[in-house]
Amino acid sequence: MDLFKVYKLWDIEPVRGLDTTLWDKNGVEYTDLYGGHAVISVGHCHPHYVKAVTEQLGKLGFYSNAVQNSLQKELARKLGKACGYDDYSLFLCNSGAEANENAMKLASFHTGRARILAFGHAFHGRTSGAVAATDNPKIQSPFNSTANVSFAPLNDIAEVEKELHSKEYAAVIIEGIQGVAGIYEPDDGFLLSLREICDKTGTMLILDEIQSGYGRTGLFFAHQHAGIRADIITTAKGMGNGFPIGGVLVSPAIKPSYGMLGTTFGGNHLACAAAIAVLEIIESEHLIENAAETGEFFRQNLCPDGHPIHPLKEYRGRGLMIGLEVMEGYGDLRNRLLFEKHFFTGAAGPAVIRLLPSLTVSKETAARFINALKDLSA
Repeated sequence: MDLFKVYKLWDIEPVRGLDTTLWDKNGVEYTDLYGGHAVISVGHCHPHYVKAVTEQLGKLGFYSNAVQNSLQKELARKLGKACGYDDYSLFLCNSGAEANENAMKLASFHTGRARILAFGHAFHGRTSGAVAATDNPKIQSPFNSTANVSFAPLNDIAEVEKELHSKEYAAVIIEGIQGVAGIYEPDDGFLLSLREICDKTGTMLILDEIQSGYGRTGLFFAHQHAGIRADIITTAKGMGNGFPIGGVLVSPAIKPSYGMLGTTFGGNHLACAAAIAVLEIIESEHLIENAAETGEFFRQNLCPDGHPIHPLKEYRGRGLMIGLEVMEGYGDLRNRLLFEKHFFTGAAGPAVIRLLPSLTVSKETAARFINALKDLSA
């Protein structure tokens, strides 16, 4: 049996990692500025993380949600304190797509409504409901009905108000920053107005912070830059630093009932141990502050005085969620960064390089990347 080949693969196999450094099977060293799609939040093989997961595996790796699990309660308490939503409830699952599925389902349960409003170029996952709310027909099969989903242009509050006026929508779902689209931010003023319109129309506001959360932008969640609170927040990726886990933070206004949601593996003992360790490292090493400071270092040096350096056309993002749109003719820059300079980066189409490094990344590493970029464009 062979693999079902749905990925384009580089001919590189990392076999070992430490913080922001990777080594492949041939011993070649790379600097990781992508973290496997923003998953590696506290660095590869952080000793506290390794110890926590290893010790838990030696005690109990898994049992179902039919019994008490004090690790889940500890995780909920630590997460609430870290993000400022300590009066909310936490539902644990396995991934970002699953978190978004459950978030939209909760909104529908609570409001009795069926429709969802999402935004142009949004990406919310590849499961059925999540892909229906994703603005990409290429990944929607005939099975993925979009009958209950509409899309509005990002930052177009007039169009949002027109849609929500009908009071047919259970929820608006929006990314804290659109990642797959190429790092596009909802304006702070837009989010403030969106919150007001949702309140007026009885529509739940879901913030998808799967890629933009966990301190990446210099606050715990990206939407907190606008000073708003969401009704439901979804998280995953950096939550487990590589161990699969997702979460839904739920407003006190939404009341649970037995059986309305469920999961086999969600919130298992190993996943909780990993997620607790991540929060402890973020706090003890002041990584949210580092994300803000190192992110600003990237911005100042890649876009001094608001003017992107050559060969960049535009610099987008906050903190350590960065999109670099390159000039025409530099479409191979990401491959050259990897194979000539040994930097892992991400992409959003052929013209945008995405940087989503661990929150531990240093200014020295950032400087090495900037110099490598300049060398390749000389």
